[in-house]
Amino acid sequence: QVQLVESGGGLVQPGGSLRLSCAPRSIVRLTAMGWYRQTAGKERELVASITRGGTTNYADSVRDRFTLSRSNAKDTIYLQMNSLRPEDTAVYYCQTRLNEINYWGQGTQVTVSS
Repeated sequence: QVQLVESGGGLVQPGGSLRLSCAPRSIVRLTAMGWYRQTAGKERELVASITRGGTTNYADSVRDRFTLSRSNAKDTIYLQMNSLRPEDTAVYYCQTRLNEINYWGQGTQVTVSS
């Protein structure tokens, strides 16, 4: 079983920046990891994902504003979010998959508001 621990959410003004981090509670050799987000009444959507080799994939809505990186030594991923907009407000969830099972973090709230 994989327990993912997230950090870095909060309240920021439009145009501001936040950095989210996610790591497993114990070191495992994870392959792809990613961030999803969800707002009330909507389905969870992919924000960005990254393979162990560093190949990234971004949702069109965040491309050129968000950057996802990882440290393989720590199995940690970092989502740098710049030029934040009110529509980025959501609960952000870290996700990974191991042995054909999806694992999720507890979620961290990101609120973009003046």
